[in-house]
Amino acid sequence: MKARRSMLFVPGDNPAMLSTAFVYKPDSVMFDLEDAVSPREKDSARLLVFHALQLPAYREIEKVVRINELDTDFGLKDLEAAIHGGTDVVRLPKTENADAILELEVHVERLEKECGRPVGQTKLIAAIESASGVVNAVEIARASPRMIAIAIAGFDYLVDMQTERSGGSEPELFYARAAILHAARAAGIDAFDVAYGKVDDDEGFLREVQIARQLGFNGKSLIHPRQVDLLHRAYAPTNVELQRAKQILAAAEAARRNGLGVVSLDGKMIDPPVIKEAEMVLSRAQVA
Repeated sequence: MKARRSMLFVPGDNPAMLSTAFVYKPDSVMFDLEDAVSPREKDSARLLVFHALQLPAYREIEKVVRINELDTDFGLKDLEAAIHGGTDVVRLPKTENADAILELEVHVERLEKECGRPVGQTKLIAAIESASGVVNAVEIARASPRMIAIAIAGFDYLVDMQTERSGGSEPELFYARAAILHAARAAGIDAFDVAYGKVDDDEGFLREVQIARQLGFNGKSLIHPRQVDLLHRAYAPTNVELQRAKQILAAAEAARRNGLGVVSLDGKMIDPPVIKEAEMVLSRAQVA
């Protein structure tokens, strides 16, 4: 399974970042043509991203392009450049319902055929940024077999909810986080937590990462390269967690070899969910 702990935002109009973001080794790099780019720079940014997508240095990193909304003057042009450039994933902003994904899917398939890419190769991520999007999260997550993840965009969502981030445990985000995470799990896809905007606040960032990890998010959207390593280290299992997982899996393997239907460790029965959790811990350690 593809690890998606970190999705690093790279402004589409920043040539230096476009050509060097791979050195930070994020799991996914997201070339942003939407909010990070002013209207007068949209066309030049699109061309820059088209060429960045084809750089050999990005072959081992999942490439994502955040396009503008399809009903803008830029959305379809962004999508065309992304597909022809060879993006792995298209991220749709401000997704309100499943119809938006279905519309995007039609255009993606057309463009794949147009440039000779296998139909279905391009995957989709929906960013949910409003109360309507949160309410419709399950239908969005299940809208297409191309969907690999949904993501919560905290700032726009909180503006829609007429509130703001409070710091700490952030109760104002709890419902949206839980709803989006449940929708992703029901659909069998990944979920990304909100970006953290204070790039010089490591303590606050790590506190929020711990919330995301504890809730069960696969990872977070990131706005600064220095957050990548912090996130990866925070998501890595501790030595205690890793050793315990290895013991559980060894006990399960021993039971299997001996034809036993019950797995026990230290005199206690190990249930299948505990074994599955141990497998997840080991998989996280392998990508750390």
